[in-house]
Amino acid sequence: MSNNSVANVHELKTRLQWGQPGFTIVDVRERHTYNNGRISGAIPIPLDDLASRAKSALHKERHIYIYGDSDEQSTQAAQILRKEGFVEVAEIQGGLTAWISVGGATEGVTA
Repeated sequence: MSNNSVANVHELKTRLQWGQPGFTIVDVRERHTYNNGRISGAIPIPLDDLASRAKSALHKERHIYIYGDSDEQSTQAAQILRKEGFVEVAEIQGGLTAWISVGGATEGVTA
């Protein structure tokens, strides 16, 4: 993963299937949206709270996959994390919709 990377859902799904350690999935959507359905294992940090919570909630040495309501929101969130000193940040292209389209595991009310 590079400093300014966009990850496709196939990459993430493969890492999960192979049990590769050392990464975190962050959902930056609003809490009620997160509760309705999310990528399994994603942690909720709403975009508005990301800058203030990132350093205490995330480990800088881990790869971070991030997604929001849109690719634009994912890009904004990734930029916030990079400003906070996180290097290995990848935006999940297509977010939850793309994840569901490849049969990725989800959890939540409508998952």
